[in-house]
Amino acid sequence: MTAPKEKPEQGLALFISEELKHWIYTGALKPGERLNEAALAVRMGTSRGPIREAIRLLTGLGLVKAVANRGVFVRQISVREMLEIYELRALVFGFAAERATEQINEQHKAKFEQLLDQMDQACEAEDGGSYYDLNLEFHALVLVLSNNQRAHETYDDFIKELHLYRRTYFNSPGNMRRSNAEHRAIYEAIQKGAKAKAKATAEKHVLSGRQRLLSSIDASSPLSGP
Repeated sequence: MTAPKEKPEQGLALFISEELKHWIYTGALKPGERLNEAALAVRMGTSRGPIREAIRLLTGLGLVKAVANRGVFVRQISVREMLEIYELRALVFGFAAERATEQINEQHKAKFEQLLDQMDQACEAEDGGSYYDLNLEFHALVLVLSNNQRAHETYDDFIKELHLYRRTYFNSPGNMRRSNAEHRAIYEAIQKGAKAKAKATAEKHVLSGRQRLLSSIDASSPLSGP
């Protein structure tokens, strides 16, 4: 890990949070590792205030977790926890896709098609980072169209717990292409008003993603623990 060469005067905490996020995603900060505010402040060349705020932002994303009387640690979950989260995600996403068939309009269709095209471009460029962010937008749009705030919040909580591990497996071009083909099938069912198909296709998409993630796990993976 190296200190950032330039730090904007405005939004310092956000800038630092992006640096820390990058370190987490690349493995420079490992699952279970404690974040030392003082050391990070020295490395970043700033006071502890922006570091503390940056850590708060990462906590909100589910990338780090505060443990009473011990400090803040990079989040880690077991394979069992991951599987349980995926099962629940599938149910909520299927519900959202079914409800989305009742809410979709021409503006939403245009947005879906834009996201699908952009994800195709990310696949061609083998840009896993961009694909992952666009993938989140696609799923978020389906949840918005569910018109159910509690479902949306619950789904967001699941996503936060899996950010680190899901982002890593999208680095595979094959995974990205299969994922987006499933996205297109979900969109087609939603825009046609096919409730049962939208629900089933959305649930299958999440469970297929779970299987792709399991297939990518190796001995060095943060998910390979007990």
